Amino acid sequence: MGKHRIKPNYRRRVLRLPDLDHCKLAVLNSLSSPASRRVYEYAIDQFIAWYCSEPRLAFNRIVVVRYRMYLESRHLAANTINQQLAAVRRLAHEASDSGLLSPELAAGISRVKGVKQLGFRSGNWLSAEESSEVLKCARGNSMRAKRDYAMLALLFGCGFRRSELVGLELDEIQMRQGHWAVVDLIGKGGHIRTVPIPEWVKSAVDQWTRAAGVTEGRIFRAVARAGKVWGKSISQNVVWYVVKGCCERAGLEHIAPHDLRRTCAKLCHSSGGELEQIQFLLGHVSVQTTERYLGCKQNLGHPVNDLFDLGTDELPHENDGESATPKVSDDVEKASRQAIECRHGGSDHDQPVCDSRQLSLPERTDLVEVRKDCRPRSLRRCSEAGTSGGNAGSKADGQSSPRTRGPVGLGTLPNPTS
Repeated sequence: MGKHRIKPNYRRRVLRLPDLDHCKLAVLNSLSSPASRRVYEYAIDQFIAWYCSEPRLAFNRIVVVRYRMYLESRHLAANTINQQLAAVRRLAHEASDSGLLSPELAAGISRVKGVKQLGFRSGNWLSAEESSEVLKCARGNSMRAKRDYAMLALLFGCGFRRSELVGLELDEIQMRQGHWAVVDLIGKGGHIRTVPIPEWVKSAVDQWTRAAGVTEGRIFRAVARAGKVWGKSISQNVVWYVVKGCCERAGLEHIAPHDLRRTCAKLCHSSGGELEQIQFLLGHVSVQTTERYLGCKQNLGHPVNDLFDLGTDELPHENDGESATPKVSDDVEKASRQAIECRHGGSDHDQPVCDSRQLSLPERTDLVEVRKDCRPRSLRRCSEAGTSGGNAGSKADGQSSPRTRGPVGLGTLPNPTS
C-alpha cells in the first residue's frame, strides 16, 4: 500500500476583478456615514484601476508599497495619500475575512505605513470686513438672494458644515435658555451638539422661510430661475456654488464653504470667545483640531518678526562715506600742527618730530643736521680732528665713528680752536 501524500495548502495571492468588487461592497456596507462611503468608494475605485492595469499582480505588502509610491509621484497631499491607503487596508481586511486572501498577506498589508506630514497646512480665513462684504453681495429682494443670504449667515454665524447646513430642519431650531439654538444636531461621525444662533442669523432665516413658505422639513429648498421654490431639499453642490459666486463678486477667489467655518471660529476667538466654547460650537472632539481652525500654531495676522524693524528710512549717499574721511584727517592734521612743531626741514613723514613745549632749544643757527650721504664741512673737520688712524677704516666704509655719533646731536658744536 502506497504512502498517503498530503496535498499542499495553496493560499490565494491574486485577486481577480469579481473578488475585488465583492470586497468593495463589503467595505461600503460596513460604513455608516454617507460621506465615508463616498470617499472610500472613490479610493477603492482608484486602487482597482491601478491594480488591474498590471497583469498577474499579487495583492501583498510589496504591491501596496508600490501603490503608495505611485500616489507620492502624483504629488498628492499627505492626508489624501493616507486616506487612500486606509481604504486599501480596509479592502485587504474584508478580503481576508471573506476567505479570498490569506491572513498573512492581509497582516502584511496592514503594516504598510502612511506618509508623514511635517508641520500644519495653513488654513484660509476671512476678516470681519471681508465677511460683511460677502454678505452684502448676497443681499437682495429675489427669492434666490434671500436663500443665499440665509445660507451664508448660518455658515458665518454658526460654523456649520455643508452636510449639516443641507440637512438642517425647521423643527430643530428651538428656544433654549432665552436664546435660539439648533438642538441635538447630529454632525460628523454621529457626534451630537447644540449650536446657538445669533439674532441677525435668526432674522435672515425667518425672512427666507416666510418668503418661501417653509413650515416643516428641510429649511433650504431649490429655487428655479423664475423664483419658484420647488423640491424638498438641496444638494451640497448648491452650497459650494453659492459660496463661490458670492465670494467672487466680493473680489475673493479660491474660497470654499469650509473656509467660512474657519472664519466663524477665528472671529469668535478674536472677539474674546473661550477656546472650550468654540470647541463646543464646532463640535470637535479634540481641542487640537479647534486650535488648527483658529490658527493658534502660527499667527499670520500679527507675526513675531514684525515686532522689530532693522531698516532705515534714508539710505546714505555714495559720496558721503568718501567725504567723511578727508574731514576727519584734516581735523587731525590741524590739531597736530598746533601741538607739534617741526624744527627741521623736509617731509614730516621722513624726518623726526620735535615738541617745542617739552624741549627748550637754542636758536636755529645752532642746530646741525647729520646725514650719512652729505655732511656739513664743520662736522667733517670736527670728526677728523678728534679721530685716530683706526677710525679711517670706518670712514672708508661709509660709517661714522662712535665718538662722532655720541656727542653730536641736538645742541651746540664743540669749539674747533679749543
